[in-house]
This record gives sequence, C-alpha cells and structure tokens, in this order.
Amino acid sequence: MSNPPFKLDFSEYRNELASDKTRFFAGVPKIPNKDKDKMAVYLCFFQHLLNSLSPTGKAAIVVPTGFITAQSSIEKSIRKHLVDSKALSGCITMPPNIFATTGTNVSIVFIDKGKKSDFALLVDASKLGTKQKIDKNERVFLSKDDELKIINAFIESQAIEDFSIQVSLESIAAKNYSFSAGQYFDFKIEHIDMSETEFNAKIKESKESLEALFTQSQDLQKQILENFAKIKFND
Repeated sequence: MSNPPFKLDFSEYRNELASDKTRFFAGVPKIPNKDKDKMAVYLCFFQHLLNSLSPTGKAAIVVPTGFITAQSSIEKSIRKHLVDSKALSGCITMPPNIFATTGTNVSIVFIDKGKKSDFALLVDASKLGTKQKIDKNERVFLSKDDELKIINAFIESQAIEDFSIQVSLESIAAKNYSFSAGQYFDFKIEHIDMSETEFNAKIKESKESLEALFTQSQDLQKQILENFAKIKFND
C-alpha cells in the first residue's frame, strides 16, 4: 500500500531520475520556472512502485483524483500501461476531504500484475460519508456501513447502480483510459406517465415560465445599458 506525497520539489534529482527510462517509462515531470514545491512527485513514486513489483505483485496506491482522467502525457501513459498490460485490478474514487492532511480529492488505484484479467472494477464512493468540522476544517468520515459497502463491492466485483461497475479493459481504452466509474454508468432517462391534459398543462406552464424569464432578461439588459450610459470619464 503506497500513500506517496503528491507534490514536492525534487528538481535537484529530476534529471537523474529521467535518465532511468526503464523505471520511469512514462516520463518525469519537468522543472517549473517557479513553485518547484508543486512538482508532481507522486508520478515518480507510482512508476517506481510498478517497477518494484514482482511479476505477480499486488499494490494499491493513493493518487489525486485528477490522475484517473488526466490527458497529459505522463498520467495517461501510466494508465495506458496498466490497461494494456492487464495489471489494472480496479479504482475507487473516495469522498472529498477524506484525509486530515490534504484537501485534495483522492482515488485508490489497485494493481495486480499476476491477475491478467480483461476486466477492472471501478467504484465511485465520492458521495458516501458524513461531513464534520474539525479544527475549522471540514472533513468527511465513513461509517462502518460505508466501509463495508466499498469493501464488499470491490472484493466481490459487485455491480451497484451509480456506485460500482465492472468494465472491460477494452472499454477503458476506448474512453481515453479513464478510470472514472461515472463515465461507464448507464445514462438513464426518467419516464413519467401522464394524460394528454396533464401534458398540455405542463407545456403551457413551461412556456409561461420561459416567457417570464425572457422578459426579465430584456429588463436586465435595458438596465445594464442605461447604467453604462451614465459612466463618465474623470480626470
């Protein structure tokens, strides 16, 4: 289990790391002109972990949630490697403010180099938990039921509506190697039974609401133009 620092100034060692093309196959973040302490060092930890695993090794690594959908070269190259090598076991998107040490939203990527499965389980747990204020900071705490829901869904590869889904690696590749569960949930359209009279009444109500909004918009535009006309240049 790896919970690496997300950002850190490693500019002194950056070029040395980048010379190891085997270990850091996806690349190493460039040295910024300023804010060197914001270098995404977790990308190096992630690749180091992958390189250190045995052919049947398993791992879980905490990453900023932005990693699971980012299209920049390093992040996407790492995700592509996991999918193409069939080492991706799954990914869980955690609730915001779940960690005491950072406000960054986090996800957990699970790796199983020996499994070689054509599927991965993606979980969106971002809506679980309850909010509490701790030392003026808002944090989210998971109940035991929340924890069990995540654990059971992942271990048993459960498909739960709008929560977890088993996705083929082929489908993940087709969606730019996104590990975000929400992108694979079925899009649902709610159907409501109503009579013709109810339908016509609903259309009439919607039309009247739109007309009122359009009138309000015109009034606001007129007021804005009138206020602009009052603006004078002062020396």
